[in-house]
Amino acid sequence: MAEPKNRASSDQELEMYRSLLEEPKEFRNGFTWVTVAGALFCGLLMMPGTIYLSLITGGGVAASWVTLIIFSEITRRAMKTMSAQELVVLLSVAGAMSVGGPIADLIWRQYLVTSDPVRDMGLMGQFPSWFAPAPTSPAITDRNLLHADWMMPILLLLFLSVVGTIRSYTLGYFFFRLTSDIEKLPFPFAGIQAQGSMALSEAGEKKATWKWKVFSLGGILGIGFAIIQIGVPLFTGAFLAKPVQLIPIPWYDMTNLMEKALPATPIGVTLDLGLFLVGMIIPFWAVIGTAAGIVVTLLMNPILYRLGILTRWQPGMDTVATTFNNSLDFWMSFGLGIAFGIAVISLYQTARDLIKNVRRVRAERRALMAQGEIVHGSIWETPPGRGDFSPWLAVGIYVVTSILVIVVSHMLVPKFPVFFLIFFTLLYTPLITYIDARLAGINGQGMSIPMIKEASIILSGYKGIAIWLAPIPVDQYAGTAAGFRAQELTGTNFFSYAKATALTLPLGFVLSFVFWAFIWHSSAIPSELYPYAQKMWELNAKNTVLLYSATLPTDGATPLFFQALHPAIIAGAFSFCVAAFGILSAFGLPVMAVYGFVQSVGGMPHAYILIVLGALVGKFYLHRKFGSTRFLQLMPVLLAGYGTGVGLVALLGVAVNLIVSSVSSTPF
Repeated sequence: MAEPKNRASSDQELEMYRSLLEEPKEFRNGFTWVTVAGALFCGLLMMPGTIYLSLITGGGVAASWVTLIIFSEITRRAMKTMSAQELVVLLSVAGAMSVGGPIADLIWRQYLVTSDPVRDMGLMGQFPSWFAPAPTSPAITDRNLLHADWMMPILLLLFLSVVGTIRSYTLGYFFFRLTSDIEKLPFPFAGIQAQGSMALSEAGEKKATWKWKVFSLGGILGIGFAIIQIGVPLFTGAFLAKPVQLIPIPWYDMTNLMEKALPATPIGVTLDLGLFLVGMIIPFWAVIGTAAGIVVTLLMNPILYRLGILTRWQPGMDTVATTFNNSLDFWMSFGLGIAFGIAVISLYQTARDLIKNVRRVRAERRALMAQGEIVHGSIWETPPGRGDFSPWLAVGIYVVTSILVIVVSHMLVPKFPVFFLIFFTLLYTPLITYIDARLAGINGQGMSIPMIKEASIILSGYKGIAIWLAPIPVDQYAGTAAGFRAQELTGTNFFSYAKATALTLPLGFVLSFVFWAFIWHSSAIPSELYPYAQKMWELNAKNTVLLYSATLPTDGATPLFFQALHPAIIAGAFSFCVAAFGILSAFGLPVMAVYGFVQSVGGMPHAYILIVLGALVGKFYLHRKFGSTRFLQLMPVLLAGYGTGVGLVALLGVAVNLIVSSVSSTPF
């Protein structure tokens, strides 16, 4: 077997990331009957817990750890040992099966078509039947996913799920081969991801006593806090019309209390111990950038209000209303400018590194020719047993499935120019995937070109809302390419993950349908039983309708979407972003702060406050107490234990709710 080739890199930091795990010398199958059992376990037990938590707090269940522990104990008592590859694939399956599933989108649609923002915009009843049933349909009024009016949306969702998975796998695989096998990019975060998966599998085998002690401590913290945060609402909500909340969910809103001192400023805090712990392991300078974004927002909003820029805000508005109206007046344009700036910076970095890489390859080739050496073999040569197939076959499958998406999209919106569909599918998506894959391979970062889909829709002259609902194929699959590199580093055969996906895709779809149908039929979503959904879905609906307004007939009036676009603000934010990046780079300062700043500026500071506090406590106290390296080894394990503890309380509460709902819905 040929020795794996060394990956060239002149950057010592990238070399450090690259060397976290050695190149595997052999690849093994990780898909076994244990994987199938794990998928069923997570789908039947973890998925409903995640659904409830997503509606109540916006969070989820730490299914990977729970599954790993349970199956490790079962196999140990059966006098068997799971290989590292089996454990890694099991972790992957647990993650895929513990989310809410694709049917969650249908539940969002039933709310959207009947929501107040849709009614206020005059769009009630204008949504096509392939998107969602009419608001007056029994499918909506009776909260019945089994009604015939849901058949077309469900079939379309199933088609897009299958085809989307195939397109992601094939195009991601092609660019993995190009950027990893041929260009030899280091993919620094892939090594971290692979190391994390291997560490989880090792912890599951109880090889390190300290990990179990730390994990247990995290579990105790998670159970204790979860009983107060979500346990009480879940148990009381099962028996009372309105659940009791000891801690305000999703946040404690202080916007009205502080409106005289800080007008037009959304203020509040999300009281979640998990956010505090997460802040301790996020890169410190990214959190500092986040803190800077919070401070800038708190200072600028009152100033902008007094300057007459934030004109839509009125006293008495809560966090959601304040955030939305401020976005229309200023922050949406500011965010667009920042996004354009990051896109330009990313494109510049990609072009610069591509030129350097081409020059390096040419220099190496000239050196080999000067020495009279000839390199034998194809550039597409792969390690034996990795589970590879022809990259050109991947391209062919991608093209065929993309044509299917184009045909379906054209059937749904025949008036939309086919040129845009072909451009997005066969040109834009591969190009942006390659650029993003190279960025992930070089420094672990990503990019996106903002408003590319929206601009195309507006320029096409299309009128109505159907175009916003159609599956326009504007996609980006660089994450799949980076995922292949992480899988390679674990020594797992690629077909193991392909088989796991073939299992979890249909199983997840079916179980997602069953659980969402039951939960939605039991009670309205959103409602007081689900405080996070009740707050955030309203804001999301407002932003969604704002986008739709760009293609609605207005009888000569300016659509609300264009009212929210301010060219001067966009230009100023773009200049600020590029200048900040240039200054930080010139002085050798961490540019990660720019990305942290973008996340928090102009929005709601609620969830970020405890993250910042956690980062400060971690950096200036716990790092000194335990040492930076030791602390960073402890915290992920502690956080995993915390998530498991929260998940156990959530699963118990969900079980009570499901039992009560089942009993109350029986006719006797």
